Parts: sequence; C-alpha cells; structure tokens
Amino acid sequence: MEEILRQQIEKIVPLTDDEFQLVLSHFSVGKYKKHQYIVQQGNPVPYVHFVVKGLLKSFYIDKSGKSHILQFAMEDWWITDNQGFYNEQNATLNIDCLEDAQTYYITLENREKLCAELQKMEFFFLQKMTAGNIALQNRILSLMSKNSEERYIQFIQLYPDLIHRIPKTLIASYLGISRETLSRLSH
Repeated sequence: MEEILRQQIEKIVPLTDDEFQLVLSHFSVGKYKKHQYIVQQGNPVPYVHFVVKGLLKSFYIDKSGKSHILQFAMEDWWITDNQGFYNEQNATLNIDCLEDAQTYYITLENREKLCAELQKMEFFFLQKMTAGNIALQNRILSLMSKNSEERYIQFIQLYPDLIHRIPKTLIASYLGISRETLSRLSH
C-alpha cells in the first residue's frame, strides 16, 4: 500500500527513502465500507484523501433534495471537499464509498507541516491542485457546451475503467442526463 502512495508522488517529484518515510509519517490510513460517508454536508472536513483501493463519489444535495454528482475518485485519485478542507469550514459536499475503500489521508495541519519540512511536497500538492482545477474547468465547460451524446463519449474516453464500476443511474446523474437517455446512448 505504501508503494502506491510513493509512486503517486514520484510521478511528480523524486523522493529518497528517508523523505518518503517523512511523508508517510504525516499521513494516516483509512478503511471504509461500501455506502460509508467520509464527508457529510454541514460537518467539518478534516482530511484530504488519496484513494489506494475502491471507488468514491462526491455529490451535493440541493434544497429540493436532488443529488448532483461532482466527482468520482478511484485508485490513484485524490478527493475532499476543497472549500471545507482548505477554508476550515463545514462541508458543502458529501463523499461516500461506492465500494469498500482504503485511503491515505492527511489533515490540513499535517499537510502544511509536511510542505514546510519538505518543499518538494508543496510543489507536488500544487501540481495536484492545478490538475484538479483544470479537470473541474473542463467538466464545467463540457456541461455547458456539449450535448448528452458528446458528454457520454467524453466520459468513456476519459474514464474507460469507470464505465463498468459505476451504476448507470450514477453515470447519468454525473453527465446531467436521464437514465433513459444514457440507456439509448450506450446501445
């Protein structure tokens, strides 16, 4: 499990064994069951999670009770409610497990300590945040400018592994289309 975290970091910055041990000392391991929430709207957001095993989704429930899926996170992805975590506010999103999951998680305090102790980790987290912001921007632009078929094709191209792991109703919700439209597009 440690090797997965190390490989994730070393895609961006090299680490010596001692540096990696320092990194590890700032993280904790979480084990979660399918359907378990790791973040809930209205509650504090103490951690950012790196997914080692499993599949999670972040979503927002509006005032009418409708659920809006923002993100899925599978192995090798990071997930949190960014606004709640970085601003130390209560969550506006929910994150729950679609499968049993294992994560490495870190508090904001430990993240800041780690970045102060090992500057290359600050660069690593900046790169991850930038990539996440670009992905979010592309998702918003896709919702604004592509029709349902184009969004579905883009989803398959970007996330070919997810199409078989996520129920069609959740994929439809993520794409902003009905389950019936998704059934028509996927045949």
